[in-house]
Amino acid sequence: KESGKQQLIIAAYAKALETIPRQLCENAGFDSIDILNRLRHKHATAADGCWYGVDIDEEGICDTMERGVWEPVSSKLNSFSSATEA
Repeated sequence: KESGKQQLIIAAYAKALETIPRQLCENAGFDSIDILNRLRHKHATAADGCWYGVDIDEEGICDTMERGVWEPVSSKLNSFSSATEA
């Protein structure tokens, strides 16, 4: 557990990282609150939970690695670097 300013920074990053799945849900006309809650639960409890994301075909969550949905790590590193500099 972190405290003070570090906790605020971590919370801000977490909120920013939820922007993409939330926007996917809203663009698809899904209940973003329900799907994000299921996604958070899967990430927190399942050993393979880190691979789960929004399933726009079935209006839920799915194993994105199994579905072949990959995101280049260079893109994420660039996003983190830019966000940290700001």
